[in-house]
Amino acid sequence: MTAAWLAKLTIRARLTLVYGGLFLLAGLLLLGVTYVLVSQRLPQGNTVSTSGRSVGGATPSPMPGGRPPPVTGEAPGPSSTQFVTDTRHDALDALLTQGGIALAVVGAAAIAFGWLIAGRLLQPLHRVTETARRIGAAPDADRGLHERIALAGPADEIKELADTFDVMLERLDHAFDAQRRFIGNASHELRTPLTLNRTLLEVMIDPRTASPEMAQLGGTLLAINERHERLIEGLLLLARSEREIPERSYVDMADVVDHVVARVASGAVSVKAEPGEAPTTGNPVLLERLVQNLVENGVRHNVAEGGWVRVSSGTGPDGAVEVRVANSGPVVPRYEIPSLFEPFRRLSAEQSSGPPGAGLGLSIVRAVARAHGGGVRAEPRDGGGLVVTVTLPPAG
Repeated sequence: MTAAWLAKLTIRARLTLVYGGLFLLAGLLLLGVTYVLVSQRLPQGNTVSTSGRSVGGATPSPMPGGRPPPVTGEAPGPSSTQFVTDTRHDALDALLTQGGIALAVVGAAAIAFGWLIAGRLLQPLHRVTETARRIGAAPDADRGLHERIALAGPADEIKELADTFDVMLERLDHAFDAQRRFIGNASHELRTPLTLNRTLLEVMIDPRTASPEMAQLGGTLLAINERHERLIEGLLLLARSEREIPERSYVDMADVVDHVVARVASGAVSVKAEPGEAPTTGNPVLLERLVQNLVENGVRHNVAEGGWVRVSSGTGPDGAVEVRVANSGPVVPRYEIPSLFEPFRRLSAEQSSGPPGAGLGLSIVRAVARAHGGGVRAEPRDGGGLVVTVTLPPAG
């Protein structure tokens, strides 16, 4: 029970208890030694000096200054013995009482002083904890890795811990940055041959020169090439949207919703906009792509007949900007929703009415929302489909 109680205490409280306990133990030991030494120096009840001689076989105790005790000229009686005994007991009792009070007062002061000293010594650890908490609370895994503790002070264990933490952050920062650069560079390198392939295929399937078989084959290859182009564009956008937004401008998400719904190719699916004033700040191109991906995702994953998509914008109760996209469609289990926001994760073919996508749509939505200081969540509808809500900070 005691061990479980101690385990719940903070390090500062445990250090204070250890310091205070050791101080009180040393004080009690000192008080005990003092008691023994003083009791040996005080005269016993059966020792009373007369004419420089001891009574009862004990050597008379000298007075302070080396003078002999006064000579009464009479032999000790019962009253003298009782007086010496009472005086001895009173002195020892006073020593214990006053020493105990002094020890309690000084012990309380020592415990309070130990609490302050422990807090002072643990202050660098609080700095390490605050830095780790800020990095852990970042909207994405690699946000905040540029921070460093840079703890100054003597080369003790705490500074060694802070320096080790800084080295780990630096390595992680370089790893994430290298990953982003690789995605960007690889995507750029792949765009050129895909563009060349598309040009050659378009020339090959020219109706004036191509045979029907060649045109059919070229159309199939062109569709595959187009899908690869969408994949590369998605990777480029994902790599760009995972970075911080250096320059922000005023954007009303109502205008973005109107613009995206007006140009989306919905086909048999009914797409309607319910725009409401929703001012925020950010990159207009990325915010437009966010809404476009949500709408296209709602159109693609829908029912074959009578499907619909509703896009709305506005402000929530806390003042945050909200963009909500709801759609009809197949039933999506709640446990599958978190995986939909991971790259290259798609619903099964039975849950999709349109051509398969690259599996980056919702990943880009989440990356753009987080880059703007917001978030995204999805809830399954009772009748099938999803309700995806993006929250963004309001315009300052």
